Amino acid sequence: MSRQGNVEFWYKTLEQGFANGDPSFYAILVALLVGIITLFVVFIRLGKKNNRRGILMMGACDGGKTLMFSRLTANKYVETYTSIKENTGNYELTGDKTGTLRMIDLPGHERLRSQYFDQYKASARGIMFVVDSASLQKDIKDVAECLYTILTDGFVSSAAVPILIACNKQDLTLAKGAKVVQKQLEKEMNTLRVTRSAALEGTSDTGNNNTFLGRRDRDFQFADLKPFTVDFVECSARGSNGTDGDGELNQVIDWLQKIA
Repeated sequence: MSRQGNVEFWYKTLEQGFANGDPSFYAILVALLVGIITLFVVFIRLGKKNNRRGILMMGACDGGKTLMFSRLTANKYVETYTSIKENTGNYELTGDKTGTLRMIDLPGHERLRSQYFDQYKASARGIMFVVDSASLQKDIKDVAECLYTILTDGFVSSAAVPILIACNKQDLTLAKGAKVVQKQLEKEMNTLRVTRSAALEGTSDTGNNNTFLGRRDRDFQFADLKPFTVDFVECSARGSNGTDGDGELNQVIDWLQKIA
């Protein structure tokens, strides 16, 4: 059958279906339209994701973000200081994936991080949240506040941006393992969730931070966050041999390869 013949066939089929008013015809037509719209939305989202090549490196001050940034983009150790602006550079993918990811190291200071996060979040393919595993208990409130802002962001949620909690400074004796860091953060996030929810009760606030994280019927757990995933890894940007050796970032690199 020619192309013109195909068009005429479907035209007559549709015309006959409308004329007969058959409910099953309308049901099939609606199902086809829903399928087409769903495929269109999926293709649009995949296209937008492929265009996002940024990895946002975030976290509180002194967590080791900038040293980790230097290890990943330049493969070298550098003395760092508290950043007051973003650092950008490329990470070269290896193995079965080629190309680059744009690493964006954002300032950790509470007065700056929201500004830079809003500026760069639309380019985020992933978010790497760097935690000082050795001093987490001391900084837990600031760390949880920063993480809460990320997790309740409308773009992060709608785009299902994958998040990595990089438990840094594992070379230090007092460093906590990834499971301990996760439990401590879950406890603090649960407290923060309660206070934020109470503050928003009775208001008409429609901002990003009125999103309820996790399940309402139990304490906060990262496993309950949908639709995005949160992974925890152990790492050391400094490395066990200090300035003379390499960083220990294998698990971080594995995550970058996975989401690229």
